[in-house]
Amino acid sequence: SVGLGRPQVESAVSLLFAAGARPAAAQVRALARSSGNFVLSLDPAEDGEDSGWVELLANGLTYDLTGLAPGPADPSPRTSHRFGLAPQLDLAGMEAIRIVPGPHLSGGLVMFPVVRCLAWLGALLADLPGVVAVAWHPAHSACDPAYFRASVLRWIEGGVFPGLGLTALVPDACGGLGSEGLTLFTGQELHLAAELVADRAEGAKLALRLLHWLVENGRIDSPVSLAGPNGEPLLLLPQADQPLIKVIKSS
Repeated sequence: SVGLGRPQVESAVSLLFAAGARPAAAQVRALARSSGNFVLSLDPAEDGEDSGWVELLANGLTYDLTGLAPGPADPSPRTSHRFGLAPQLDLAGMEAIRIVPGPHLSGGLVMFPVVRCLAWLGALLADLPGVVAVAWHPAHSACDPAYFRASVLRWIEGGVFPGLGLTALVPDACGGLGSEGLTLFTGQELHLAAELVADRAEGAKLALRLLHWLVENGRIDSPVSLAGPNGEPLLLLPQADQPLIKVIKSS
C-alpha cells in the first residue's frame, strides 16, 4: 500500500446524536454481531470498566471508537458542507462519538486502505439507533446517515466515489470550482478553471467524474490528458508548489 496525502489531515469520522442519546459499548457490540463485518477487538465494558472507548477490528485493521456513553462525548467537529440534511436541522449541541485509525496504524493515517475502511466503518455504524448525522472530518461535511451509508457502501462495492460526502465542492472568487477533502485520498486537491464550470450543474458533474478518476488512479505528478463527458479535451496539471491539480481545457 502506498502512503498518500499529508499526515496533518485528520482521518476521522464522527456520528452525531441528540444530547443524552449516545450509545454505550453494548449497542456497538450488538451491531457488530448483527453486521458480521467488524468485531470489538478490545472492549473494556465487558470486563466491567465502561470507559467510553472500544477498539474495532475490520479487514485486519484496528480503529478506536471514543465518546461512548456513559463517558463524556467527543467534541463535535466543525462542519461546513451538508448533504441530505434538512436545512433547519441544528447540529449545535449534538454529542459525538468518533472513529479514528488505531495507534498501530499511526504511521498510515492516510494510507488508502485505512481511509477506505474508516469510511466503511462510519457507514456501518450509521445504523446505530439515534444517529442524526455523520461527520466526515477531512471534508468538514455532515451527511444524513442513510445518505452516507448508501453512498459509501455503493463505492465499497465497486460504484462511484461519493464525492459529495467524502469530499465537497467549493466555488472560488474567480468562478472556478475546487475540492475539499481529496487530499486524504490522493495527497492533492482538485481545481477546475472557471471556463469549465460556467454551467454549475454540468461543472459539478465534471468535478465528480474527475474526483472518482483521481481516487481510482491516485496521485499524479505529471500532466494528464483526459476526455470530458462530451469528448472535450481536458488537461490535468499538477502544481509543483502546492498539493493541487488544476484542470483546464486542452488546446
